[in-house]
Amino acid sequence: MAVLRRDPGVVGLRPSVSAKLVGPAFVAAVAYIDPGNFATNISAGGLFGYRLLWVILAANVMAMLVQYLSAKLGIATGRDLPELCRQHFPRPVSRGLWVQAELVAMATDLAELVGAAVGLNLLFGVPLALAGVMTAVVAFGVLALEQHGRRPFELAIAAMFGVVFLGFAYDLATVGTRGNIAAGLVPGFAGSDSVLLAVSIIGATVMPHVIYLHSALTKKRAHHRSEMSRHTLLRSQGVDVLLALGTAGLINMAMLVLAASLLHGGPLGGDPILSAHDSLGRMVGGGAALAFAIALLASGVSSSSVGTYAGQVVMRGFIRRSIPLYVRRSITMLPGLTVLALGLPTTDSLVISQVALSFGIPFALIPLVLLTRRADVMGSFVNRRVTTIAAAGCAGLITVLNIYLVVAEVSS
Repeated sequence: MAVLRRDPGVVGLRPSVSAKLVGPAFVAAVAYIDPGNFATNISAGGLFGYRLLWVILAANVMAMLVQYLSAKLGIATGRDLPELCRQHFPRPVSRGLWVQAELVAMATDLAELVGAAVGLNLLFGVPLALAGVMTAVVAFGVLALEQHGRRPFELAIAAMFGVVFLGFAYDLATVGTRGNIAAGLVPGFAGSDSVLLAVSIIGATVMPHVIYLHSALTKKRAHHRSEMSRHTLLRSQGVDVLLALGTAGLINMAMLVLAASLLHGGPLGGDPILSAHDSLGRMVGGGAALAFAIALLASGVSSSSVGTYAGQVVMRGFIRRSIPLYVRRSITMLPGLTVLALGLPTTDSLVISQVALSFGIPFALIPLVLLTRRADVMGSFVNRRVTTIAAAGCAGLITVLNIYLVVAEVSS
């Protein structure tokens, strides 16, 4: 994480960093532990044991850098990434970025809606299609908190983030581990299926919509601040990113390790998420299975609220338009409700949605890198050369993995 510490305003964690300024990264981090992460991490652990643990670690380090740059962009400019894309890029490029961002938002909502519906089904036996509608209604309730100021919304999201963390901490402590976990930190693949899951893990971790959202959350804190106070604010956001994304990384690793301990080496069953829940109930007890289902529900509801909020930021920034939240929610929830109504395999649908998200990452990340390297945009907050190189490397790696995936699928 040397890149994060070397940027202006992040050298040293001084006493001026205030807890009141911490929060935006925890809102963003919810998207890094959404039901798509459940699907990819549990599938990876069940099929390949600890083999892909290194992918989660690498994706999380990339996520820290990306979210830090997004936070810095909002603080430096007082504007969010979609607004700056509209201002600095040709109109056809800006409109094209908006269209793909909306498509990515639908893939995001599919994962969140399906995941929360599965959680409700596991907890209360609610039919999946009805559970999907209930998730959308609850997400509206969480979003309504934003009308009373950003802090209540941030605290509610952080609380649900905590529920997911505690759920997996309990389950992992109860189940324990087996084998050599450290071996999973050595990079390597086990065939094209593992590459597909690796791309899915990255798509579920480095989320395109929260790259846009994070800059919108920090720009609100930067208004009417002096240059010096904005540097202080940036230090606070550096701490925020380290704490939030570091915790999210631990949760994702816990998901994979738990699945490897429960499912690897045996029949995975029809649906890895359901298999993990059933195995917890049979092998450990009802408390562990309950904690798993509650964590899945909290993950789906919180990430669904954040995803809808991000959709509004994207539309307002790119095309200066907004639509009522209930209209946006009704549109973006259709793919998820279709999956539930048709009875399609839920975990498979979640994994495919994360692959779609991975293809959307470069379209958010490349504009972020291009803008944060420009002194005329960032002023004294402009990236150091090493930061730009690291961020460009992240975008290049993700793009190469996507191309490899397409080639492998076409040739298979």
